Amino acid sequence: MRILLTGATGYIGKRLLPALVNHGHEVICCVRDAKRFNPPKHLDGHIEVVEVDFLKKDTLKNIPEGIDAAYYLIHSMSGSSGKFNELESKSAHNFNKAVAGKKIEQVIYLSGIVNEETLSKHLASRKEVENILSQGNFALTTLRAGIIVGSGSASFEIIRDLVEKLPVMITPRWLNTRCQPVGITDVILFLSSVLHNKATYNDNYDIGGPDVLTYKEMLLGFAKARKLKRWIFTLPVMTPKLSSYWLFFVTSTSYRLAVTLVDSMKVEVVCSDDRLAKLLDIETISYAEALAKAFSKINQHVVPSSWKDSLVSGRMSENLSEYIEVPVYGCLKDKRDVKVKDTDKVLDRIWALGGETGWYYGNWLWKLRGFLDKLVGGVGLRRGRTNVNDINAGDSLDFWRVLYANKDEKRLLLFAEMKVPGEAWLEFIIDDGVLYQTATFRPRGLWGRLYWYSIFPIHGLVFGGMLRELNNTK
Repeated sequence: MRILLTGATGYIGKRLLPALVNHGHEVICCVRDAKRFNPPKHLDGHIEVVEVDFLKKDTLKNIPEGIDAAYYLIHSMSGSSGKFNELESKSAHNFNKAVAGKKIEQVIYLSGIVNEETLSKHLASRKEVENILSQGNFALTTLRAGIIVGSGSASFEIIRDLVEKLPVMITPRWLNTRCQPVGITDVILFLSSVLHNKATYNDNYDIGGPDVLTYKEMLLGFAKARKLKRWIFTLPVMTPKLSSYWLFFVTSTSYRLAVTLVDSMKVEVVCSDDRLAKLLDIETISYAEALAKAFSKINQHVVPSSWKDSLVSGRMSENLSEYIEVPVYGCLKDKRDVKVKDTDKVLDRIWALGGETGWYYGNWLWKLRGFLDKLVGGVGLRRGRTNVNDINAGDSLDFWRVLYANKDEKRLLLFAEMKVPGEAWLEFIIDDGVLYQTATFRPRGLWGRLYWYSIFPIHGLVFGGMLRELNNTK
């Protein structure tokens, strides 16, 4: 079958793609920016990539003919405008129009559990999208999930941050809200199993694991899995705003996402039944098993996708292509170069930057800059990096975003997502045995220039030390 996969660069899409190919399907991957899409090499020949933005009608013509079914995995819950519900509705309407004449038999939509009359803005938006898609000229199958647990998922990473960093937690009362977590492997199994299954056409199903837990029990369950002793106390009163700030400062989530999550966490998300699991004969794994699988992936350094690599986890909201050409005019630069001793080893050290490796020199200054960034609403350093040994365009790298990464060309280009009065790039190029390291800053007004010159002495220390250490291959 020819399958249209929207949201192919997202957390779910990246994991569903190999499963579909393994089942013998040809997959047309819809992406907003092909430069951010880095599928595994073994999928070559089984996929087609098309650039489509469902908020831009002029790109819809790129969807090819001859599609049998489609997955709708488009979400805008962290839109910078705060009007993600409007964006999601617009995307769904445009999707219906785009595929109206393509004779698609089935569309599969991953939504959220909606078993309460009073829904969060996020869950209400998901339900509205479901209503819009149901008006299309295809059979709609909707899977409604609650908390998804897997390596790199937003829920998993937030729980991990909280448990591993805070021995004692003073928490909001919504930690007593019940939910029904489901492992990412089960989500992918459900999504792939309903494909072309006519018994699931024009119906919706709740999907969840066997455990119904409060968020507090999930935190304590994580602590038990990691053999950590943790104490959690809940306050009877903590405003949504304070709760959002609490999540934002302690975890790697952005403030925009924290606000949306807090709003949703006040609503109970428990499956109304397990009809689909029985229909497909799927026995879902427990929360403890889902955690074990997640850490197995992390320990093997094979995390397939992470929510942190979504553009909404930082300050970028547009395509990477708009930033790849580093500007020249009106910019301030810190240029340094050194004759490399061993090109391959230096390149490996560049490709290991960030995360647990750090920045080789003055790491405490980088951490201080990350802390200050968090104080003013930036991303800080907590995002780290998804893969230890690999970097791809679109990845988050501490408070940077990878714009271009080509090891054969010996070039890495990063864009700053920390809060700065302007725009900043950091580039590494090895050419003819010389490593060129260039920091570029395009200031915004007088404050931008004052910012650059005020930290110029620190740049000399940090960037100079980093260049020396990158070339230290002993």
